[in-house]
Amino acid sequence: MKLRVRKTLESANSADEQTRLGEHLVALGSLSKDQLETALTGLTESGLRLGDALLAQGTVEEHELAEGLALRLGYEIVRLRDRSPDAGVSSEFDESTARRLNVVPLARVNGTLEVAASDPSPETVAKLKKVAGKNVVIRIAGKSEIETTIQQLYRTMGRIDEHVQRFVQSESIVVVSSVTDDVNAEVAPVVEVVNLIMKHAQRDRVSDVHIEPQGDALRVRFRVDGALHDVQSLPSSMAQALVSRIKIMAGMNIVERRRPQDGQFAIDIDGHALDVRVATTATVWGEKAVLRLLDKSRPLFRLGELGMPAETHELFSKMVRSPFGMVICAGPTGSGKTTTLYGTLNEINDPERNIMTIEDPVEYIFPSINQIQMNEQAGLSFADGLKSMLRQDPDVILVGEVRDVETARIAVQSALTGHFVLSSLHATDSAAALHRFLDMGVESFLISSSVLGIVAQRLVRRICTSCTEIYEPTDEELAFYEEAGGEKKTDFWHGAGCNLCGGTGFKGRIGVYELLRVTPELKRLIVGWATQDEIRRMAMKQGMRTLRQEGAALVSKDVTTVSEVIRNVYAI
Repeated sequence: MKLRVRKTLESANSADEQTRLGEHLVALGSLSKDQLETALTGLTESGLRLGDALLAQGTVEEHELAEGLALRLGYEIVRLRDRSPDAGVSSEFDESTARRLNVVPLARVNGTLEVAASDPSPETVAKLKKVAGKNVVIRIAGKSEIETTIQQLYRTMGRIDEHVQRFVQSESIVVVSSVTDDVNAEVAPVVEVVNLIMKHAQRDRVSDVHIEPQGDALRVRFRVDGALHDVQSLPSSMAQALVSRIKIMAGMNIVERRRPQDGQFAIDIDGHALDVRVATTATVWGEKAVLRLLDKSRPLFRLGELGMPAETHELFSKMVRSPFGMVICAGPTGSGKTTTLYGTLNEINDPERNIMTIEDPVEYIFPSINQIQMNEQAGLSFADGLKSMLRQDPDVILVGEVRDVETARIAVQSALTGHFVLSSLHATDSAAALHRFLDMGVESFLISSSVLGIVAQRLVRRICTSCTEIYEPTDEELAFYEEAGGEKKTDFWHGAGCNLCGGTGFKGRIGVYELLRVTPELKRLIVGWATQDEIRRMAMKQGMRTLRQEGAALVSKDVTTVSEVIRNVYAI
């Protein structure tokens, strides 16, 4: 009976707290009374707390919720985008405690620890005092700001120095014969250095790791959101050992250092399954290694979430639902072609269709799709895999990349014989993609009869929403913007750089798309071997918006900057 009464009182107290939080949000002007009543009514059905429910609905912003909590609890608020934790404060408690309680230490002053928390309960404060062993002063911050600060505070790269020092002292070049070997760090500091680099890369959303020997150092660079950044400089004496360790993990030949090699391995970091593709090549200073990271646990984007304008998305969706024909996704390396193709497969996948893919590598696993991994060493090329797939009664075929004339011919013939074919192709824009097929030697009348459309794309970085500010673009940027057809505007925005975006002013990326439909008029031009300019002009006359125009549209909506469009989208 006492237990039931206690639970009833706790439930009542919780409801009162939610109501008080809502009232503070109304007082701040972040919420209307009607919105509060609707949210409180829906809490019993959703099982969420008020703050979580309001964030999920998009009714309030995270910083507004933090202000409401600060008022309700009587704590001061702190913006972690402008405030960095003091040096050495991470030793107050470990990373697992910070993540479990969603708190981050900020400063230590005369026996008092200043801590930022997103929603501190009395139990959380008590645990902090027990862990820290001192007085604790609480500050309120947004949940995502705390999570990002935890990533930055407990950086794994900072722990590399001790292993580097041990390597230099022992001149150790020990490597290990397996990815999963349990090796004592005392005898293999190189192993620990590689592990820390991989862990740091996964946490920082890195797509590529570059390990580059130079004259007097070994440079480590990360590519984040399409841009490379220096992250570590190691002694040049570590170069051979570090690359050898990576090559053994990827099943490559460590003795051969003159010829380029490719390999791959799988690794699990913080519960994230990573597929890592490794490529090495010899430079004047030694072997350089590039590691491409594919996080298999990342969510699969739907086609409508990639950044296509509504009109382009509607037209593309109709195109990919054709029973036969070919749709090509074109762009340079790293422009998001594979993500677009997977989003397309996700949209057209249903039990009534036999969908088959040939890829190198298979980046996402679809349980209901038959996916084939290309393997040159076993004699399975794109062309061979495509031939075998045609005997498997397919409805939809995805070719990871058209690299040669044989693959191109088979793909075109498959589209002409009643199959729907999706493929990627390296080209600068949609008109150039058509000419690449012609250059490969595929007959123009086959191309005009099989290709339904081409979507060319690029990726540009989004302006960080935590540090946006007005700036004055250069005369060259203004000229480019006006020439690209951007809307007239007086205020241009960019990211000033803050703790949450690593000082870059950007966070995340969005796609820029150019969709070319192969109309009867364009078919006649293709058969007549028209130039790229003639094809492009006809497509624009029929309503195609170019990459430059779509990039300028994103600038007009303050999604990205003119300089970012010039850097990534600069196309005719």
